[in-house]
Order: sequence, then C-alpha cells, then structure tokens
Amino acid sequence: MLEKGKISARQYTVLVILYTIGTSILIVPSSLATVAKQDGWIASILGIGAGLLSVLLYHALGNRFPNMTLAEYSERILGKWLGKTVSLLFISFIFLLASFLLRVVGNFMTTHIMPETPIEVVHIVFISVVILAVRLGLENIGRASEIFLPWVIILFLLLVGFLSPKIKIDNIQPVLEGGIKPVVLAAFYFFSLQELVVFLMLFPYVNRTKKARNAFLAGTWIGGIFVIITTVMSTLVLGTDFTVRNMYPSYTLAKQINVGNFLQRAEAILAVIWLITIFFKLAVCFYVIALGLAQTLKLKDYRPAPFNIMRKSSLLRRRIERKRASF
Repeated sequence: MLEKGKISARQYTVLVILYTIGTSILIVPSSLATVAKQDGWIASILGIGAGLLSVLLYHALGNRFPNMTLAEYSERILGKWLGKTVSLLFISFIFLLASFLLRVVGNFMTTHIMPETPIEVVHIVFISVVILAVRLGLENIGRASEIFLPWVIILFLLLVGFLSPKIKIDNIQPVLEGGIKPVVLAAFYFFSLQELVVFLMLFPYVNRTKKARNAFLAGTWIGGIFVIITTVMSTLVLGTDFTVRNMYPSYTLAKQINVGNFLQRAEAILAVIWLITIFFKLAVCFYVIALGLAQTLKLKDYRPAPFNIMRKSSLLRRRIERKRASF
C-alpha cells in the first residue's frame, strides 16, 4: 500500500462532516430555493436521506475489498485495461471537482473579502497549503480535522443563535405550494453535489474497518444537519426571493446579525467556517487524485505528484510577477 498511515473511525467521521459541509453551506441554499422555492429545506432533508442510502451502497462495495481502494479493485473486477480506464475517469471527475472548488474559493474571496486581489494569487496560495497538507499524509489531515471541527461547531452555533430573533415563520409558507415534483428535483440536485464516493479511496486506511460504516453514516448525517439548518435559516431570515437572487445567501445571512447595535456584520464567522471546511474538502479531493494516479500508474509513492504540481504553480506565479513588473 502506498499510504502507510491510518486514521481512526472518529477521524473518518470528522472528515466526512467537513467534506459534506464544504461548499454546500455557501451555495446550496440558493440552488435549492431556485428549484423548490420555500420548500428548499424539505429538499435538503430528502437529499441527505438519499446520501445516507448511497453510503450504505459504498460501504457494501468497500467492505468486499477492505484492503483495497476504488482504483485498485477496479482492475480486479473489470480487468487491467478497462479497470485502469474506469480509475482514470474517476480521477478525472475528482480533478474537475477540485478545480471547481478552487474556482469557488477564488470567486468568493475576490468578490467579498479581497476584491482588489488577483484571483490567481488566491488560487496559488490556497492550493499551495492544500498540497503541503496532502504531502504530510492522510494521518496528519485526519488529526488536523479533529482540531478544527470544534471551532466549526462553535462558530456555527453562534451564527444560528444570533440570527434566531430575525426568524419569520411566514417565509416558509405555504408548504409544498408547487407540489412534490420541484422538491424531488431539488433533492436530486443536492444529492448529486455530495460526491461521497471519494471516501471509497480512504476506506482501507480506517484502522477499524468494522466501524467505518457507522462512521460514514454519522459523518454524512451530521454534515447534512449543518446544510439543512443553513438552508432553513436562509429562507426564514432572508426570504425565498432574496435567497434565489443571491449567489452566496448564507454569507449575506451573516450580515443580518445585529446584537444591541454592538455586534454587527459578523459575516467573518461564516467565512471562517466555510474556509475551514472547503480546505479539508479540497485536501481530501487532492489526496484522492494523487493516490489514485499513483495506484493506477503503479508508482512507488503518491507524494511526488502533488509536489510537482506545487512546483509548477510556483513557476506560474513567477511568470505572473514578471509580466506585472514589465508593465
């Protein structure tokens, strides 16, 4: 096995929680409200339910090959060449997902936090930190996730507590006004955004695989609760129309906090939550890409792959700096 480190079932749960929250806490409320209107919260519950069912399927598959990743047993099931093709297609999907996540980070930072900063700088800095995390190995990523999860929970509870006085129950009424079809479509869309199949690449590295099933289910459910609460709060506080029109409604939601005209514009709370969770989601994706490529191409170590990407990013940064200096 290329990865010598192991993670505990609890660390596996924490990684699933942070991965599930990821970009969902920022963009899902608007997407669900666009399709299901004020019933977006129902769609989020159905989407999480579908995600839990998929987890059972993923665990059943991983449990048949407890010492192998998806990239490895694809070749055993489908044969060498077809198996490698499937593995490369899977890795390509995760690569596109990681690219999308990085793009969302850049868009968010340059439109809301640092508007005068070039998006390339945000991308290079963020991906460099992710690459360094992947180079340190899965075990260190798992330990770091345990450190950051309590902060995510505390900040999220503060956010919900401060927004509770602004809740308007009328914003989620009438229930199922457009029927069940928009809710089901929105739930399917949310389910497609979870991408939990990536954890089949981490399954063999859980030190107690018998507990992996419950850990996977618990992580999906707890992470889903964060998304459900965010969707509900966006609708209750902002209303359906504003949630649909805003690309990042949960960030705008945090701007509504006003405690005695003293604590205002606490959107930094949500920004911190999101940056922590998106970092771990991107780290998991990048780790899966590096490990999957190494296993598919029969490399001796997966670590040189991200290190070479970091070196190319450094060269790209130098080219950008030289171009700017020439103007």
